[in-house]
Amino acid sequence: MNAQTDTLPACDVLVIGCGISGLSAAVSARAAGARVLVLERAVKEKFGGNTRWTESYFRMKNEHEVSDDFEERLIANAGYNLDPHIIGEVGADYENWPSYVRAHGMTDPELVSTLAQQAGPTVQWLKTFGIRFSNMPTYFLTAAAPRMMPAGGGLAMIEALRAHAEKIGVHISYQTTANAMRREDDGFAVDVVCEAGRRQAIRTRNVVIASGGFEGNAEMLTRYLGSSARYVRPVAPGGYFNRGEGIRMALENGAAPAGDFGSYHAEPLDPRSAAAEALVMNFPYGILVNKRGKRFTDEAPGPVDIHYDHISRDIGDQPEGIAYVLFDRKMDDVPNWKKSIRTDQPPLQAATLEELAALCGIDAAPLLRTVNEYNAACGKAGGKFSALDVDGLAAEGLDIRKSNWARAIDQGPFFAYPIVPGICFTYGGIKTNKSAQVVDQDGRAIPGLYAAGEAAGLYHQVYTGATSVMRGAVFGRIAGEHAAARQR
Repeated sequence: MNAQTDTLPACDVLVIGCGISGLSAAVSARAAGARVLVLERAVKEKFGGNTRWTESYFRMKNEHEVSDDFEERLIANAGYNLDPHIIGEVGADYENWPSYVRAHGMTDPELVSTLAQQAGPTVQWLKTFGIRFSNMPTYFLTAAAPRMMPAGGGLAMIEALRAHAEKIGVHISYQTTANAMRREDDGFAVDVVCEAGRRQAIRTRNVVIASGGFEGNAEMLTRYLGSSARYVRPVAPGGYFNRGEGIRMALENGAAPAGDFGSYHAEPLDPRSAAAEALVMNFPYGILVNKRGKRFTDEAPGPVDIHYDHISRDIGDQPEGIAYVLFDRKMDDVPNWKKSIRTDQPPLQAATLEELAALCGIDAAPLLRTVNEYNAACGKAGGKFSALDVDGLAAEGLDIRKSNWARAIDQGPFFAYPIVPGICFTYGGIKTNKSAQVVDQDGRAIPGLYAAGEAAGLYHQVYTGATSVMRGAVFGRIAGEHAAARQR
């Protein structure tokens, strides 16, 4: 059932959002016997939020095991300057955590452990719907962790899940948005705006918020990220549908916040391109300069899959929120380097650095000074260039060193790509426990309220790559099963 009707049907579980999190919740809840209604803001042809547009990598070494560094990476980025008292408390059993620890916005080790344990079973569950996984090549030239990908990416996953949802009787209402929610004695009243502005109130015992972050809401971006929000945009069209209502409704009903509301998962995006995820990932082999012709970051501290996130955010802090990666014809020494370029726009090219500066809109004098200083610093400590390994070939003695792959930019023609930070998703969201239940400001589970995916806060500092779609599937499935069990 998926046709738009005059009145939305009654449901035991209301799912807000139709990406990987929402569909996983809907299918698992319906399989457990609950009546399920899914609300989707987009038209039917564009359903699926961010999942629709992503490769949907899973940080797994095979179909049963996550990467060896999985929990280590997530916990290492649990938050800034965490109180030792907080860290000490989470060493005890969860039931003995004080309320302020259960409600704390840090990355919860209980969630990380559950995600690691349930990733394999969730992959096996997804395979029952005809989804197939393999270790396909990525656009990263250097990578620290293995990645699996569903054949056909995120679109294939959500199409398979939606087809099954419709087959088993899940009702999906498109062009429908939940914009207000009230807790009642035995559930929730949710105000819904349907196609053409028609309004309806839905009463249900269980709500699963799977409506993404707030990367499509300029007001929320500016409120939480500050003035640099003016320079960023979603990396794919699905992000524009994520406007933060689910997070806002939960917070208004007493939910604790989690994750870093002042940050986001960023990718290096070519602003000239209209393509989804028009990425420029070759910057570790060149130098990044801002509109003033200055370097501002270490372009190559290690494998690009670990560092592109925070480097992209650094770009957003530069004048006009833009930078340029500069390189010369020696880039062709890097095997298959063009696979790291996802933009459909060609690089800017010139015979001289002065001409390239003009194409970039940068004053030539400071740019030439930056390049000359960088060139003079290359190779002082020795080392040999090794394109696909962390080679330690550094440029040292500068205010900002370059740690690897540091070679002089001195052989024309010269090239540049413009880069701006694209938002994959925002980090701030709703605090949940390992059962995907939303918890309140005292760490108590709010009966019947769940969150999964980007709406649930988890990340701080640096995004642990290839974990977002995975956690959406894992905790969406858990949320649906738990919500359905409340009906029995």
